[in-house]
Order: sequence, then structure tokens, then C-alpha cells
Amino acid sequence: MNTVQRGKLAIAAAAIGVGLLSVTGCGFVNAQQTSHQYSASDGVKADLGKLQLRNMLIVASGENQPGRVIGAVFNQSNSDATLSISGANGSQTEVPVKAMSETYLNDSADPAILSSAGVIPGGLTPVTIRSGSDSATINVPVVDGTLPEYAKYLPSPSPSASPSGSATPGATGTETSPATPSATSTSSAAGH
Repeated sequence: MNTVQRGKLAIAAAAIGVGLLSVTGCGFVNAQQTSHQYSASDGVKADLGKLQLRNMLIVASGENQPGRVIGAVFNQSNSDATLSISGANGSQTEVPVKAMSETYLNDSADPAILSSAGVIPGGLTPVTIRSGSDSATINVPVVDGTLPEYAKYLPSPSPSASPSGSATPGATGTETSPATPSATSTSSAAGH
């Protein structure tokens, strides 16, 4: 090998070395995004005892309008469970989940309706989830019907909607926080 060929080989090796240093240096300085767990969806996830909630969100047309809870609930226990969801202004709904199965809150399930979304679409609303003795408060995103995939889940805002059998009767009567008369009179708009 002559000197010209050795020089070209040395330059090529140096270029490859600099390239490797710059590529591997990024991982040294910046955190690896694959090591952070997050909900890769519009909704949020939460674990409550043996219940796993995935892609949970509320679809509503406004802050004080009814909101439909959508997402999935997985029950990993050997017994049936009931997930209670409590939102703004004393609104509440319940979702039954069979043992060792899942319930998808979509077109094939009875709507889980809260009488008030609690925040304007685009915000997060605190929601208390409960099953048996397990309880947690999570911040759930509220979306509207701007995106076509959510438009079909918008509940009707009519105040004359009949209360749902899935809402807990008297839930607003036991609340100590002030509620507007319209919020208590429409405990649920699930009459579909």
C-alpha cells in the first residue's frame, strides 16, 4: 500500500470515527424517549386494583354540557366489578365489567354519561374512579366533536333527557359541593 492509499484510508477512518461519535453522543446527552412510558393516544391510562383503564377521555360540546366517557376497561380479576366514575358538579356514572374480560365504551356499549364535562373541550378535568375499596383521581382530557372520530360520541345537551339506569340515583343528593340546579336535574343524559 503506498502513501496516497494510506492517507485516503486514514481520512476515511477519521470521518467514520467522527460520524460515530456524533451519532452516539446524542444518546449520551439526551434522554431516550423509548424509556418513558406514556399513553400513545388522545386519552389517558390508569390502573385501579385489578382494573386497567386505557385511552379514557370525555367527549362533550362544552364545559357545562353532558360528557360521554369513552375508552376501555380491562378486568383481570376472577369476579365481576363495577367501575364508578365521578366528575364535576356531582355527576356520576357506572360501568359494569365482567370477570377476566374487557368493556369497550364505544358504540356497542351502553353510554357512560356524566351530566357535566367540568372543563371546556381541550382541557383536563379531575375524575374520581372507584371500584370496591380502590379509589383514585385522574385528570381526563375533554374533547369535542371537531375530530370526526369523536363526533358520533357527543351526547345530546337537551335538558329533557331521561336519567340513565346506569347512573347512581341520589348521587347529587349526597354531594356537599354546590351544584347548579340544571346540573342536578340532569344527572345523566344516556337515554339513547
